[in-house]
Amino acid sequence: MAKKFYITAAIPYVNAEPHIGHTLEFVQADTLARHHELKGEEVLFLSGADENAQKNVQAAKENKTTPQKWCDINSQKFLNLKNLLNLTDNFIFQRSSDKNHYLASQKLWKLCKKKDIYLKKYKGFYCLGCEAFITEKELVDGHCPEHPNQKTEIVEEENYFFKLSNYQGFLEDLIAQNRLEIIPQKRRHEVLSFITLGLKDFSISRSAKRMGGWGIPVPKDSNQVMYVWFDALNVYQSGVGFGWDEEKYNTWWPADLHCIGKGILRFHAIYWPAILKSAGLKLPKKIFVHGYLTIEGQKISKSLGNVINPGKVVNKYGTDALRYFLLKTIHPHKDGDFNWQLFNEVYNADLANGVGNLVQRIAKLAERADLRNFRKVTVGTAIRIAVEVAIGLFEFHRALNIIWEEITKLDQYINQTKPWEKSGKELEELLQKPIREILGIACLLQPFLPQTAEKIETIFTSPKIKAPSKPLFPRIK
Repeated sequence: MAKKFYITAAIPYVNAEPHIGHTLEFVQADTLARHHELKGEEVLFLSGADENAQKNVQAAKENKTTPQKWCDINSQKFLNLKNLLNLTDNFIFQRSSDKNHYLASQKLWKLCKKKDIYLKKYKGFYCLGCEAFITEKELVDGHCPEHPNQKTEIVEEENYFFKLSNYQGFLEDLIAQNRLEIIPQKRRHEVLSFITLGLKDFSISRSAKRMGGWGIPVPKDSNQVMYVWFDALNVYQSGVGFGWDEEKYNTWWPADLHCIGKGILRFHAIYWPAILKSAGLKLPKKIFVHGYLTIEGQKISKSLGNVINPGKVVNKYGTDALRYFLLKTIHPHKDGDFNWQLFNEVYNADLANGVGNLVQRIAKLAERADLRNFRKVTVGTAIRIAVEVAIGLFEFHRALNIIWEEITKLDQYINQTKPWEKSGKELEELLQKPIREILGIACLLQPFLPQTAEKIETIFTSPKIKAPSKPLFPRIK
């Protein structure tokens, strides 16, 4: 087997259908997966459905159905993002209500139970949005800082706890020594600061009664079900065979990269490594943390009525237009904003008037010159390395800026050489450079805009080059 690259996106709750915010992480992770595929590596990209959550039980009740039926409906909608966003064929969608995940989570619990799980009564503030207990110090005006519009509730019950306090020194050394790399550095410092405040044991089960019997039962205790985060994080393992296909598991685990949003960093950088260490399992190698996507400057919220279905964007503009906007205009390390006016401006400037117009111009000239039989080409070493370095730093916007500089240069070259004034052999020779370069640009675009890259290659490597009947990106008025 060639070198493997196993990448995961976070496992979203399926209490509601997907919105535009979910697409950012899927597109970022897919770009990275495709980049590693192009390097000749064996790639696996996994996400899934976080189904064993109290908020799913609550949503099902509000919609007068069962948790299973509600999760079936919304999990399918998340799975549909694979085709909507044109994710790589090497994509796995693992549901946490699946029987294989049940086996995996039972196994993980038993491994940790040997030394780090105990039963005790607890009372504390609980945020349903985070599906987590939070301390009084973390509250902002009595609310969870991640979900300021939701009330926290005081919950008192007997639960199983995980001895996170046993892993204080281990986690501090793990993060400080960069053995678990966290990007960007700002998020790494946040994790270290949290650890140095002192780690406390955390609850890893919930009352089966409070959960309405929904969830994975704690082994040998039917009165408790596993805490959603304990089993949800394990989707990263269950999806590649943990607990049910050890050969597959040993092939792919550990994860080379977890892609997550900033709000769930603590679970991935502190809880997850400690659980894996307790179970005697290998740890993930790297975590990439992105910011949030807002709509017109506001947090995405059903109550605000600003939820945008990604299908609406794709139906109007196309998959690659959405991928481009998310990768080019949203800084990968910071919060970013989606608004229709900016989307239209970027679409027309960079796609319709940029690469789309350039392809159309060159193709029409090549058709007039009766050119044919061009082959796929690679790009210059310096440009290719610059793009690869940017991708390696998760700076997708910078990588696309480099590519668009080449598009601008090629457009300027055509304006300067005026091939439309030439004919015959002179035109044929003059078009050699633009065609080779547009094919090189297509090569660079493959991880970012795979459909567009394929279309460009098809146009210019056909037995006879013909301009498409309509531009790759028709201008939006």
